[in-house]
Amino acid sequence: MSEPSHAGAILTIDLGAIAANYRLLREMVPGAECACVVKADAYGLGMDRVAPALAAAGCRTFFVAQTGEGIALRNRLPEATIHVLNGLAGADPRDFTDHNLVPVLNNLAEIEAWARFCRERGTAFATDIHADTAMSRLGLTGQDVALLAAEPGLAKGISVSHVMSHLACAEEQDNPLNGRQLAAFGGALAALPPALSGKASLANSSAIFLGSDYHFDMVRAGAALYGIAPVAGQPNPMAQVVSLQGKILQVREIDTPQTVGYGATHRAARKEKIATVAVGYADGYLRSLSNSGGGYIGGIRAPVVGRVSMDLTTLDVSSVPDDQARPGALVELIGPHNPIDQVAADAGTIAYEILTSLGSRYHRVYTGGGG
Repeated sequence: MSEPSHAGAILTIDLGAIAANYRLLREMVPGAECACVVKADAYGLGMDRVAPALAAAGCRTFFVAQTGEGIALRNRLPEATIHVLNGLAGADPRDFTDHNLVPVLNNLAEIEAWARFCRERGTAFATDIHADTAMSRLGLTGQDVALLAAEPGLAKGISVSHVMSHLACAEEQDNPLNGRQLAAFGGALAALPPALSGKASLANSSAIFLGSDYHFDMVRAGAALYGIAPVAGQPNPMAQVVSLQGKILQVREIDTPQTVGYGATHRAARKEKIATVAVGYADGYLRSLSNSGGGYIGGIRAPVVGRVSMDLTTLDVSSVPDDQARPGALVELIGPHNPIDQVAADAGTIAYEILTSLGSRYHRVYTGGGG
């Protein structure tokens, strides 16, 4: 993490806003536990800082993707329940039991391997079972579930904590696939033998907003914790978490027919004032924001002109007063005027990618939740 004077930009992460988002989501599921997903370094915002803030707000159960993430989180939160979504993934089962991690078993081979390990150790270690209901990624197929129902001995020795699945289109509330997946999940729960029954978990952040039919025993809050809009096409009820301010390095005037940046993709049609900002795609400010993104100075939008390069981005600050658009001044690239979902739309992607791409060269500032 760079010193403020050394960095090209300041990334501010509001832990208090993350905690507030958690409390809002938890209040929406009064009959279920609200777990938190902190995979990918808490969506790029720093698991070491985010997870303790969520624990302080009352969260007791966390999800990560990889075993290494689970071990790192265990070192930070010794009392938490930690589930690993990618399952065994070829790891030694002792990596899970030594660090008190709960693997999400995604196929029959993993179930048999875990069951064999439990029998050898004489202990029914906790695990989850993932039933695929439409994603066609990880998880047991319908045929796998039927085989387990017919041959429950394949999983002898297992103690199931949760049976879970994952919705493909939860942010689209009118998408009929949501209802079909809900029905398929209910069918999987009914088909599994009693020895493999556990609590049920289907809902991610967006599915929380689909209503209580989707909540079951536990929801898994992820993107909404970090300020991403949970429902497409509706106002975002979540508090904004991230602010990114880039430092202006230089301001110059150009006029037609001068061009800006690699490939000369922007040509001045008139006299323009161009500010060069010390943020580029090496910092996670995506190249797809070239000629489409924008920043704000004093509430005035300054569009990105030319291509975003590795270390630099150029903006047209012709509408910004000279005393504000000057070397050393900061441009809001993500923030109140330019929320993360808008930046993602400008980049032709989703806010998840923007967050998880944020680089390591920023000076990071954590506010709220201990700051």
